[in-house]
Parts: sequence; C-alpha cells; structure tokens
Amino acid sequence: MSDVLALAGVTVRRGATTLLDDVTWEVEEGERWVVLGPNGAGKTTLLQIAAARMHPTTGVAGILGEVLGAVDVFELRPRIGLASSSMAERIPGDELVGNVVVTASYGIIGRWHESYDDLDYVRAMQLLRTLGAEHLADRRYGTLSEGERKRVQIARALMSDPELMLLDEPAAGLDLAGREDLVRRLGDLAADTEAPAMVLVTHHVEEIPPSFTDVLMLRGGRVVAAGPIALTLTEDNLSATFGLPLVLERHGDRWSARARA
Repeated sequence: MSDVLALAGVTVRRGATTLLDDVTWEVEEGERWVVLGPNGAGKTTLLQIAAARMHPTTGVAGILGEVLGAVDVFELRPRIGLASSSMAERIPGDELVGNVVVTASYGIIGRWHESYDDLDYVRAMQLLRTLGAEHLADRRYGTLSEGERKRVQIARALMSDPELMLLDEPAAGLDLAGREDLVRRLGDLAADTEAPAMVLVTHHVEEIPPSFTDVLMLRGGRVVAAGPIALTLTEDNLSATFGLPLVLERHGDRWSARARA
C-alpha cells in the first residue's frame, strides 16, 4: 500500500499559540481513520493540513504523493473530498440540492454558466441515494434540516471521486436519530472497498462508524496514541486524551464512554 497522508514532525504555530506540536502520522490506501480529542486538541487544524488548505509552520506534510510547499494546491485539492462546517457555510441557501452536489465536479460552490453532461447528474443522484437524500434533489439547500444538510455535504464531497475523504465532525448538531442514521451510512461507505481512504474527526466515541480501522488521539496538539482501533482505543488512552478518568465500553461494532464514578 502507498501513503495517502504522510506527516513528519508537523507543527503549526499562530503567534505564541501552538496548534499542532510535532505530529507524525501516516494514512495508507484503504484505511479509515477517526481522529479523537477534546476541544482545542488540534483536530480541525490537522484536517486543514490534510485538505491542503493550511501549511505547517515546520515539518513535512505529504498528501497523495505530493509535498505541501512544492505543489500547486489548486491542482491537489480536487483530489480531496472535504465535508466541514466552514465549507458548508459557503453553500448558497437558495441553491438546489442537485446543483450543490454536481458543482463539485468543477470544484466550485454555486451554479454559474458551466455545463454538465448526463453522467454528472446520474452520479450526483447516485451519491444522494447512497446517503438517503435522493428525495431532496429539487429542494433549496437553505430549507434542509441539519441532518439533511450533512448528508448532502458528504455526497458533494464524494462527487469528484476523491482519493482522500475528510469529514470534520459530520454528526455535530444532529439529534439521536439523525446521528445514528448518518453513522450507519458512513459505516456502509467505509465498508466499501472502492471507497477512498477516509479520515473522520469527532469528539465522541459514539460517533465512530463501523468498519473504521484506526484511531489517532490528540490532546493539546500532540499525539497521545495512534494505531488500529482494536488495540489503541483503550480506557487509559481515552482518559489521557480527554484528561478525565473514563469508562470505555464496546457494543458489537460501536463504542460508548462515560466518566468513571
């Protein structure tokens, strides 16, 4: 297998604040990683590096065989699917959902004068169907619920057939039913051997979809632990990550955690 992501000694500083501190991490083809950590752990900053939307202050960041600082990021970004709140905020509320997805073919947000062929529309509808959102194709994006918007954002991120899929807190703001539906669908996507390498950021072990293979745990911008979920997601590592004694329980292919009494 080849590296999709290869970070070596990556540090990100903004003024006197260190957002990431000497992070070394590799993601290979076919792997599905979850990045766990509390607020301020550096998770979103890490994803911005992986999405080629931020450069490290020091260290080397390799993405899809290219090195940040030595590649045109505007050529690299279309190879990366990104679903994040910052991306979602740029989607026009009056845009039809079908157009929200299909415009990812050109790497743009908002339909303009570009044209698409029938295969583009067929793929957009297939992706919406996979995410349980085909019936929303003719709705205005601004009329959707939070759960519906999340599914549309993920369909859009998959539209360009990316080699790397990045999901920044996809279940944030969802109610229980919405979260469980999305986690199940992401688990189905992760189980597809044709799906790209995936990295999902979350605060909660309950949001780890089935079929995810590995976990990276961050605290204060530093790596606490990294490796296969079955070996690395332990009570000791989770407690160290969140700075609180925790009880970790596994329920089949799902997880839950609570404070130790």
